[in-house]
Amino acid sequence: MAKVYATRRLPGNALERVREAGHDLEVWPGACPPPKPELLKAVPGAAGIVTTLEDPIDAEVMDAAGPSLRVIAQYAVGVNNIDLEAARARGIRVTHTPGVLTEATADLAFALLLAAARRVVEGQDRVRSGAWRCWGPELLLGPPVHGATLLVVGFGRIGQAVARRARGFGMRILYASRHPKPEAEAALGAVRVGLLDAALPEADFVSLHVPLTRETDRLFDRDRLARMKPGSVLVNTARGRVVDTEALLWALEEGPLFAAGLDVTDPEPLPADHPLARHPRAVVTPHIGSADRPTRRRMAEMVVGDLLAVLAGGEPRYPAV
Repeated sequence: MAKVYATRRLPGNALERVREAGHDLEVWPGACPPPKPELLKAVPGAAGIVTTLEDPIDAEVMDAAGPSLRVIAQYAVGVNNIDLEAARARGIRVTHTPGVLTEATADLAFALLLAAARRVVEGQDRVRSGAWRCWGPELLLGPPVHGATLLVVGFGRIGQAVARRARGFGMRILYASRHPKPEAEAALGAVRVGLLDAALPEADFVSLHVPLTRETDRLFDRDRLARMKPGSVLVNTARGRVVDTEALLWALEEGPLFAAGLDVTDPEPLPADHPLARHPRAVVTPHIGSADRPTRRRMAEMVVGDLLAVLAGGEPRYPAV
């Protein structure tokens, strides 16, 4: 029997499989992640830890768990919260949940695109506040979506899934990627751009789908945002730090942006009194890209499947390390 610590309850019944396999499972009961001191107190002796993006799993946490720790099973695709080098040095496997989030995240990206362009949240606020007193020819005007140009930055699974949705709106699709994707180009009618900065003035909408790396940290800074087409919309369902928050506020107030649709922010969570949270043309959701029921349950099954495989001496299906 091994000790397993989960930093959050998971949808469905997947975690019950840990107990059914004979392991001792402890689950943090809170809706938010355990504070670092609580995490350090909980993990000693653990062979497995089930984590989320909000849990800072560094060398200190790994050493607190001790030599028994064999696997960190991440309930997410990204693993930026985990010190992978420290895990490698200690022989700890790290798993994640790639692939399963694609369609759900693409759905939300396009929902944000539509909501930002058509000023859906502003319209709802107007109704709920009682400010809707009559119809007017200039009420909540926004840019058209149908037939517009969409630039997808990062053309992996999710970026291509967003492009598939854009085809239904008759959009012209450009993409920026390190490597050409000829099959996707043929299937989607997408055109690869040579230089991101050169393509920005053409795009009515820009949707971000890149991982957070040294190269993409603040990829959209003030200089890059300033190159965007006047009246354009930025959508980010990648990572908050891909966009410089202060620069984004400038772009909304004084720069070229008409609106932004964000499922990820920096900082995250975004405080309620933050200027971005209160901006009338920023549609912000609380990192819910994968939040449809089947996807979240499938993620839980993937996490527990890999956790149990490693604890049984086998190999995970979805290793990050």
